[in-house]
This record gives sequence, C-alpha cells and structure tokens, in this order.
Amino acid sequence: MTQLLAKNVLPARARLGEGPLWDEEKQLLFWVDIYNHRVHQFDPATGQDRFFDVGDVVGAIQKAGSDRLLLALSNTLAFLNLKTGEVTPFYQVEFPDPNTRFNDGKCDSQGRFWIGSISEAPGQAILYRYDPDGQFHIIETGLTISNGLGWSPDRSTFYLTDSAQHKIYAYNFEEASGNISDRRVLIDLSAEGVEPDGLAIDSQGNIWSALWNGWCVACFNPAGAEILRVKMPVQRPTSVTFGGKNLTEIYITSASIGLSQKEIQKEINAGDLFCLSTEFSGMPSHQFFDS
Repeated sequence: MTQLLAKNVLPARARLGEGPLWDEEKQLLFWVDIYNHRVHQFDPATGQDRFFDVGDVVGAIQKAGSDRLLLALSNTLAFLNLKTGEVTPFYQVEFPDPNTRFNDGKCDSQGRFWIGSISEAPGQAILYRYDPDGQFHIIETGLTISNGLGWSPDRSTFYLTDSAQHKIYAYNFEEASGNISDRRVLIDLSAEGVEPDGLAIDSQGNIWSALWNGWCVACFNPAGAEILRVKMPVQRPTSVTFGGKNLTEIYITSASIGLSQKEIQKEINAGDLFCLSTEFSGMPSHQFFDS
C-alpha cells in the first residue's frame, strides 16, 4: 500500500470542526464548526467554502432532501434550508443532566436519525433515535461522550464510540426494527490515552476513526485489529467521511479548541480540513426521510 498523506484542503482554523458529510448529488462536503454555530459547505472542485450561521451549537448534520439538512443543535432538532439559510426547529429534548448537548449523529438505511449526547456528568450521556414518523427513542444509556457511529456494509453490526471510555463498541443490529443488542468492546484504546472520535466505515467493513489527541486517523478491520495509522499534522483530528466521485477520498475535520497559544503557534493547521486519497472506497451516506 502506498503511504497515505493528509493534504490540507481548507485553512479553516475552526474551533471544533466536526461532522463531515459528503453530498454525492452535488459533490460537496458539508461540515460543522460546533461552537462557532456554523454549518459549512465546501466545494473541492473550486476550493471555495461558505457557511451558514445557525445560531446555536451544532453537533451533527444529515441530508434531508436536495436542498435541506437535518441539524442536531444543542438540545433541538431542526432543518436548515440551504437556499435561504432559514433554520426551522421541530423537536426539543430535555436532557437528564443540564450540562449536556447533542453530539455526533447519522442516519441509517431506513432514514432514521441516530444522535448521541455528550455530558459533563460521567455516565449521563444517551444515544437516541429519531424516526421519520416522529417517534423519539432512547437506545443506549450510561455513556459519557456518545460519538462516532456507523453500520457494517451488510447492516448486521452497529458501531458506537464512547470517547471518554476510549472505546468503540459493536452491537448486533436489526435493520427492520432498528434495535441493537449484545454490546461488546471491539476496540479499546485506553492504554494509549487517546480518544476515538468520529468514524466512517468503508465498503470492506473497515472502521476509520479520528483519534483525538492522537495526531492520527486509525483504521481497524471488522474484527477490531488495527490495519494502519495515518499521521496527521494536527493533534486533534475529530471526524472522517468518504467522499469524491468514487468515494475513495477521506475528508478529515480537526479542532483547535483547548490548545494553548503556544501549542496553536506550533500547530498552525489546527482546525483545518484535510483530505486523503486512498485505495479504499466508502459507502454512500443515508439521508433523513420525514413523513
């Protein structure tokens, strides 16, 4: 395999870049800067980036039609009209702990939106599922930083990250019902002290995880064994997604938040957007279908 190198494609200097989402229809990359309340739209063909100020912390985004995104704001689900920039809230959640907000989220093959929370109180974060018919479900409890999630190519396995526990879990997944069961630890990075963050699954079932404080993106096979690591010029890569015409490029967001001024001066690319050209191919993302 050729050496994978991360290319800086956008000097964004984000505080907390996250949630990259590839739009196959428009060949655009959407991503968020959580604490700057921004949803970005990046065009790789031109290098141009524009953003929408959505007026609140924004943890995750998913497509919900050709010109609309589903947003997970601090404690509210909303739609963003990409033509007008209008934000329309439609569902609000009361978290059990006040120092909690929505975090990473994705849609499954049935158009259901899975969204986790992050809590300052250990064990108080929750994984939720919002269905197209408007039902809102609690799926998993006892988490602290519900993070990177995804599904195996055959849709029989669901993956969920708890960054504070340094672990990526695997579950049995029933596609029709949306139920998960039999949680087990697939990847445990607690010995290193790095935190697995956002993840993506490729077409071979490998798990690509951005390692917060790890200066790298790691790839694991479906059994949880590490295949490779891609060194990054930033300490805090945050999330990954496959994009490009053949879904063979990996876009990587990063963060500058929490770094000292001295660290930022040394690490001038913190918060930027990166891209890897790979021999691996990703899977198309799913979108939300509201009834």
